[in-house]
Amino acid sequence: MGMLQAGIIPVTPFQQNCTVFFDPDTGEGVVVDPGGDVPLILQAVEKSGLTIKEIWLTHGHLDHAGGAKELKEALGVDIIGPHQDDLPLLQRIEAQAANYGISGLRNVLPDRWLKDGDRVSFGAHEFEVYHTPGHAPGHVIYFNRAQNFAHLGDVLFNGSIGRTDLPGGNHQQLLDSIRDKVLPLGDEVGFICGHGPGSRIGDERRSNPFLQEIRNA
Repeated sequence: MGMLQAGIIPVTPFQQNCTVFFDPDTGEGVVVDPGGDVPLILQAVEKSGLTIKEIWLTHGHLDHAGGAKELKEALGVDIIGPHQDDLPLLQRIEAQAANYGISGLRNVLPDRWLKDGDRVSFGAHEFEVYHTPGHAPGHVIYFNRAQNFAHLGDVLFNGSIGRTDLPGGNHQQLLDSIRDKVLPLGDEVGFICGHGPGSRIGDERRSNPFLQEIRNA
């Protein structure tokens, strides 16, 4: 087994971090949050010579899930996640895309819903699943304990947190998810997020202004 590695492909006008987790030794990987621009994703996968085993979703917003069905059809793999509380979002992707003037995104249903405490894996790389509502009702995050690494989607960013003014968002619920599910993973855990550069949990605990509400609670 090789070290877990990750590549990022910015997709959609929202520049969402479509992420490919892969093992360079086995050539296997998964695609996390293929929000759109599927030809770009397929080109990157083909260029790298990877065999994609599954598609994982953190939540149902259009920029994270809008290309999942097209990618599933192209690769013949299952879509895993998010939590079933995001069903209404997944069923409204096309309508929301039309509101933003974005074409080509499609509604989608996963082959498997996820819940808190589940585990997902490809090859020998296992990830723990945590249900982290607040930005979206069915948001989940993926944590690889062996390599102290997580994909936090739109829960926690470098210097910020996820929006809570979208349908199903709840600011206090998001802070509770960060307090109860993200921060306990440990300060040394590095993470990729849904937009922009990643960070470490400890750095965000100390300097992220949005987390001061938690620290001072």
